Amino acid sequence: MLAQLDDKFISLSKRKAYTRLVSYLFYEGRPLTTRGRWFNFLVFKLLKLQAHLPTKRKVKEPIFILGTGRSGTTILGVTLGIHREVGFLNEPKAFWSHLNRSDDLIGSYQKNVGLYMLDESHVTPSMKDNANRIYAHYGLVSLSSRVVDKYPEMVFRTSYVRDIFPDAKFLFLYRNGWDTCHSIDLWSKRLGVESSGECHDWWGANDRKWHALCEQVVAYDEDLSPSLGLIQEYSDHVHRAAVEWIVTMKKGLELVERDLVMGVKYEDFVVSKDYRNKVLEFCNLSTDENFESYCEAVLKAPAKKKSVALPSEIASVFNEVMKKLGYEK
Repeated sequence: MLAQLDDKFISLSKRKAYTRLVSYLFYEGRPLTTRGRWFNFLVFKLLKLQAHLPTKRKVKEPIFILGTGRSGTTILGVTLGIHREVGFLNEPKAFWSHLNRSDDLIGSYQKNVGLYMLDESHVTPSMKDNANRIYAHYGLVSLSSRVVDKYPEMVFRTSYVRDIFPDAKFLFLYRNGWDTCHSIDLWSKRLGVESSGECHDWWGANDRKWHALCEQVVAYDEDLSPSLGLIQEYSDHVHRAAVEWIVTMKKGLELVERDLVMGVKYEDFVVSKDYRNKVLEFCNLSTDENFESYCEAVLKAPAKKKSVALPSEIASVFNEVMKKLGYEK
C-alpha cells in the first residue's frame, strides 16, 4: 500500500494521511528494491534546499525507532504516526545519506561502502545545522510538532544521533527472533531483484550490507568473531537474518542496560493499551484518541513462527539472546 496508508488510517485522520504522503514522497527516498527511483533526484534537491533555508522553528525531542528490520518497527512507526503531534518518517535514508556519505549501508544512494558504526566523531557542525534545518522544515510542511524516524540500524549509532539531536528519544523494538528471521527470508525472496547485473535484496547491492555487517560488526562480537570465516560464507537468508538479529539484539540490550533507550517488546505493544501508554509517556507524547483507535483496529498478537536448524556456530548464541529477551528457546 502507498506510504503504509490503509483505509482505517485515512478515515481516522485526513490530516495525518497528508503527513504520511508528504513524508513518503519528499523525504524518505526510493531505495534499491523500489520503483520510481528517478524521483530521488527531486528528493535530494529538496533536502539540499531545506538544509540552507533559515528557520526559527526548533526540533523538539525527535523519536528514533531502533532494532532489526522486519520485526514490527514499521507498524510501531505507523501507529505513532497517526498521533496528532507526530510526523512519521519510514527509513528516511535519503535524508541521512544527504548528511553523510558514509551512512548508506545498502547502496541505494552512494557508491562508497557505508559504515555501521557512526559516533559523535563523525558529526560536523554543518551536518548538525543541516539536519536540524531539514527536520524543522519537515515539521512545518507535514503539520507536525514532533518527528518519529524509523531507521533500525541506528541502534549502532545512538551517540551519533544524540550529538546531532541532543534531546532525542530512542525506542528499541524487539521481537521473537524466529518471527524476524522468517520475515526477512520472505521479504528478500519476494522483493529481491536483478538490476544491471546486480542482485538487489535485503542484503544490499550484491551483498554489500551483508559484507559490511560481517566485517564491521560480527568481526568484533566476542561470541561470533571466532566463526567469522564460516559466517561470511552464509547464503541462506534465514541464517544471515539470525546473525543480523543476534548482533542487533545484543547492541539493543546493552543500550537498555545503560538506560539510553526504552526497550519495547513487540508482542506486548500490540496487545496492551497500558503498555502503549508507557511508550507514549517515555516519548513525552500525550494520550491520543486516534492513536488508540487505530491501534485497536489494526494490531493483533502475531502467530509464533517455527524454529529452524541453525548452523552450530550461531545456534547457541541465538538461543542465549532469546532467553535474555524473555523468549523460550
